[in-house]
Amino acid sequence: MGEINRTDSPGHRDPRTGESGSRADRTDAGGTFNPSVHDIYWRDAFRREPYYASDYTYDDYAPAYRTGYEAAGRYHGQNRRFDDLEPELQADYERAKGKSRLTWEKAKDAVRAAWHRVERLMPGDFDNDGR
Repeated sequence: MGEINRTDSPGHRDPRTGESGSRADRTDAGGTFNPSVHDIYWRDAFRREPYYASDYTYDDYAPAYRTGYEAAGRYHGQNRRFDDLEPELQADYERAKGKSRLTWEKAKDAVRAAWHRVERLMPGDFDNDGR
């Protein structure tokens, strides 16, 4: 019998990302980027973030997270940096924000957090910013 890989065991959480389970849990069956997994993570984690303000709900933060993780998935492997893409990300957020009460200035940290979380989960430093 093979040795059990503790990072793939149910209930195990990666201390860097808070992710439970294996890398396969972060992708679909074909091994591609799965946004719904990121939404589930942020729904649970957003209150623990340093920029969180208690007068906002997950529904306020969700479009910012979605903007960040979808852009990171879209640009993976293209050596694009968050800071270089900020104007585009702001425009994406403004189009997607719906009823969110967050201005770009309040949403930007959440967008950045979601971007960097995807970067940490993917192999390599895909935007070459040292994170």
